Amino acid sequence: MKLREFRNGDADIICKWIRTEAELYRWSADRFNKFPLTGEDIIENYAPQTASRRFFPLTAVDDDGAAVGHFIIRYPREDDDSSVRFGFVIVDPELRGKHLGSTMLRLGIGYVRDNLRAKRIDLGVFTGNDSAQRCYEAVGFKEYSRRLCELPIGTWECIDMELYI
Repeated sequence: MKLREFRNGDADIICKWIRTEAELYRWSADRFNKFPLTGEDIIENYAPQTASRRFFPLTAVDDDGAAVGHFIIRYPREDDDSSVRFGFVIVDPELRGKHLGSTMLRLGIGYVRDNLRAKRIDLGVFTGNDSAQRCYEAVGFKEYSRRLCELPIGTWECIDMELYI
């Protein structure tokens, strides 16, 4: 597996991995609020953020170049380069359970270490998404807070996790 920059053609593939409205919100929290999501929705969301040079969408590909996962790295605060946030973490549902998520995140941690100035990475995972939480813990993320998130389909508890590199 390797990481490469997100390409617009990846967007339709990612949308196929989001099969239900609950999966949409588990993946994106309240960033899209539209199901079914289209590739154009992702492209339109990413374009202005990528232009900021503080938002880095990445796609994980297998040895044949096929997309197997995706996530973004962003600086959450304009005036702080010490911390980045991972988001929109997803792996092709046909390939889940094979440790691709942890491999992808380890590559992402390496990307931050090699290309960005951040020394801390954080992310959020909703309670009940046990496999994702175990994946994050397996690569070294630790819980540091919990909060409630108001989503169009209900109020969900989010576990915020962090990793120092």
